[in-house]
Order: sequence, then C-alpha cells, then structure tokens
Amino acid sequence: MKRLTRLNSDRMVAGVLGGLAQYFSIDSTIVRVVFVILTIMSVFVLLLIYFAAMIIIPKEQEIR
Repeated sequence: MKRLTRLNSDRMVAGVLGGLAQYFSIDSTIVRVVFVILTIMSVFVLLLIYFAAMIIIPKEQEIR
C-alpha cells in the first residue's frame, strides 16, 4: 500500500514535494519546477498549501 510521506532523503525544505514525486513515481525536479511555476501564477496561494501539507503529511519515519 502506498503512503504519502515527507521524505528525509529527497528534500529541499520539508520533503513534501519529494514525497509527492515518490508517491506518483515521477522525478522530483519536475514536481519542484511545476510547483514554482504554479506558485507564481497563483499569487503564492500554493505556498500556503505547501505549509499546510508540512503540518498534515507525516514524516517518513513516523509511520512505522
């Protein structure tokens, strides 16, 4: 069963985008570039969503 977690190994800030990339089996760089473009286009609303995800999504080691 797949679980969405914040990664410790593939992280730039909190590991949320690395976790999303792993969950959907795509490259984390692509996820980060798309996130930056969408954040600029949405007048930084996605940043608020990112910070909420940092709080909601558990870290990789907390699930075990």
